[in-house]
Amino acid sequence: MATHHQVAGEFSDHDLQWCRGNVDTALFKTKVQQLQIFMLQYGAEVEIRPRPFGDFVLVHLSLAGTADIESDGRRVHLRPGAAAILAPRRNLHMRWQQGARQFILKVPQALLSGGGFSCQPVQQLSDMQGLQWQFLMQSLLHVTNLPSDNAAHSVWVDHLERNVALFLSSRPGTPAAPETLADTACGSDLQRLDKLESYMRSRLCAPIALEDLARAAGISVRSLTMLCQRRHAQSPMVLLRNMRLDAVNARLTAQPGAAVTDIAFEYGFGHLGRFSQYYAKRFGELPRHTSHTGAQMFVLPETDKSSRISAI
Repeated sequence: MATHHQVAGEFSDHDLQWCRGNVDTALFKTKVQQLQIFMLQYGAEVEIRPRPFGDFVLVHLSLAGTADIESDGRRVHLRPGAAAILAPRRNLHMRWQQGARQFILKVPQALLSGGGFSCQPVQQLSDMQGLQWQFLMQSLLHVTNLPSDNAAHSVWVDHLERNVALFLSSRPGTPAAPETLADTACGSDLQRLDKLESYMRSRLCAPIALEDLARAAGISVRSLTMLCQRRHAQSPMVLLRNMRLDAVNARLTAQPGAAVTDIAFEYGFGHLGRFSQYYAKRFGELPRHTSHTGAQMFVLPETDKSSRISAI
């Protein structure tokens, strides 16, 4: 009853049916600015029928176990590491297996309304999108641990939250993706940059030429170069390189002891010497040092089982 009450208060009222297995509930929460992050587990196998919610969207990332999610005639199966967007219009039915643990991001519709967000009632992210989503979530978790007593922190958090909304609004493979990104009649410089950055983030592991970036922004190579220099004081390819370095850093932080060479090659760094120089300049340490000291992704505080339901 306590679990039901607290989960309903954070999300929406729901019917909860306990099935096989031992009850071992845990609910953790942290807030960024507009975004809220949760980790939820029931221990036992459960069936959940929430009331549809209209003022927010949920993104579920399965940390352990599997979950079957059905909404308005669409169904997805979430295995560990997979992610799905939930925006039910009429009904939602979930069945979590024993030991399932879900990392959940709660995104207000107000944050998405400016990005032309549209989504099926439930939509699973591709493997590549799921990996990119993990990087974004790692960044969100990291920023919650940074000192927040300066103006720069607020600006950075706002930028990060807008990137999350942009990712959801312009997922690769949705109707809003390639056609809109290549539209030469796109609006302001900020809109062009948002689309450019979304295009870059969706292809961090793919070969990209400067001409590809110009097409994504809907302007000429020369105009794109001038725009990036004006807004970021760096060229488009340097901007892409820094995004890839950030992705490498997130992976090494999330997976201590991971093979630096493999991850560098995965993100397009073919020359390891230059990669190490770029990395050290951006993060103040060599990549191998990050790999040795990185913290495990999504590590949550241990609490006594009797009090975990109050961990909010």
